[in-house]
Amino acid sequence: MEKEKKAPDFCLPDEQGNPVCLNKLKGKWIILYFYPKDNTSGCTKEALQFTENKKLFLEKNAIIYGISPDDETSHQKFISKLSLGIPLLSDTEKKVVKLYGAWGTKKNYGKEYEGVIRSTFIINPDGIIVYNWQNVKVEQKKKDGIVKHSDIVFEKLIEVQKNYKKK
Repeated sequence: MEKEKKAPDFCLPDEQGNPVCLNKLKGKWIILYFYPKDNTSGCTKEALQFTENKKLFLEKNAIIYGISPDDETSHQKFISKLSLGIPLLSDTEKKVVKLYGAWGTKKNYGKEYEGVIRSTFIINPDGIIVYNWQNVKVEQKKKDGIVKHSDIVFEKLIEVQKNYKKK
């Protein structure tokens, strides 16, 4: 999925079964992150990072949504177990994951398989994707230590907001 394109619209249920529709979120900055599976190590770290930074994102008028093929019951357990503070959307039919280019061939221990490619998108209040990451590493080792993906996303959000011109 290229940046500076209209974000594909969708309606998906959150962990409570309530529909979340992108077209009803106009006027807000949206952080969409696609992840493979609830209760796995990388997905747990990513969800905790976004929960930890939720207040900072909200201060910038940005809402965070995690999306995976897991069902609502799985999301409820994941949120409860970790006290997550972000909504998780269920894409059990993998339609939205594919619309955003977050589904494809992956390799693990030399084997190829189809699955969710960890990806994150920043969508501006006009519904335009202004930045995206594919094949996200939840934590990156740098000279100064470990950098969290959610911190990178927050820094980029501040940058793109400075350049945003309301239509």
